[in-house]
Amino acid sequence: MIDYNNRQFVTIRQAKKGEVSSKTYFSYKQEGSILTATYSGGDILKGNMVGMVDENGSIQMTYSHINQDHEIRGGKCTAVPHTLPDGRLQLTETWTPSGEERHQEVFSVEEVSEMIYTPQIIFN
Repeated sequence: MIDYNNRQFVTIRQAKKGEVSSKTYFSYKQEGSILTATYSGGDILKGNMVGMVDENGSIQMTYSHINQDHEIRGGKCTAVPHTLPDGRLQLTETWTPSGEERHQEVFSVEEVSEMIYTPQIIFN
């Protein structure tokens, strides 16, 4: 099983539609097989994920976030890991918004060694 605890990721390939972009950063925590994550940046003010990591490192999780229009979005996500030549992880993620099971968003996130960008959340 891959240990995702304290790893940070940034979007490197975004979906054609959707709110996740190259300005969206993810911070993962893991206890045993339970994974949690927070994310923000770009069109997303604040997001959370919770899920399970299997023995191959794949993740099944749910997500919810608030976008720039203050709309609440949520759904399911499946992430499949790939190890890069330098040892960092890349995840290919398929997000399925609730109520829109026919509409899936596929994108990739890549591990960053340090958080180089810390998005600020501004509430009006």
